[in-house]
Amino acid sequence: MSDVVTTVLFEHPLNEKMRTWLRIEFLLQQLHANPQLGTIAPALTFFRTASDLLDVLERGEVRTELLKELERQQQKLLQWADVPGVDMARIHALRVELKNTAAVLMSAPRIGQALREDRLINLVKQRLSIPGGCCSFDLPTLHIWLHLPQAQRDKDVQYWLETLEPLNRALTRVLDLIRQSGPFSNLTSLNGFFQDNAEGADLLRLRLSLEHQLYPQISGHKTRYAIRFLPLDSEKGQVPARLNFELACC
Repeated sequence: MSDVVTTVLFEHPLNEKMRTWLRIEFLLQQLHANPQLGTIAPALTFFRTASDLLDVLERGEVRTELLKELERQQQKLLQWADVPGVDMARIHALRVELKNTAAVLMSAPRIGQALREDRLINLVKQRLSIPGGCCSFDLPTLHIWLHLPQAQRDKDVQYWLETLEPLNRALTRVLDLIRQSGPFSNLTSLNGFFQDNAEGADLLRLRLSLEHQLYPQISGHKTRYAIRFLPLDSEKGQVPARLNFELACC
């Protein structure tokens, strides 16, 4: 029998900037998950996700925040220059990559503008809030689009995704660096509760064994956070008096 224990990774933002970035990442991953729209079900999933993404992008200065973070990460890499034994070639390559990523993002058109101006996306977006509002008699435009050759639909989807690539590239690089900035530590909660400080952190990453079927309820802001572990089965599930888990403050 295998001794491997399945774990689940939870992430919790500690500020509004990180909350927005994680939501955008979540939506971009869905858009890229199934780019071949052959039937109404995956097509509506794609258009609904695109609509959600546009709504999130409208709520803040995403480009500005990402450019600031790319610059901040470049400055952090410079601090490694005086550390003995550091791979300066690797540091230089990362700084060049961050600089190029920032340049592409800065020169790109307004993020999401191509989707906002697309007639088909707009027509679908207007009907998504109506229960069943995307039937063929409500949206004959979508109905006929789904009957076009697959290659033509693929070309449309590819274009929409390509217009989001500067955002996708910058966000992926920023989140990768943030996630790598904090190592996991082995910790123990007592009676399902744990709290600590997270000075200067943007993101909590928690790794928990699936064995007890528990999930974390996390509250945190700026410098302090608290975690309460709750059973998936609220009636019969139990929380061990001492629960081991892994946590990274990034």
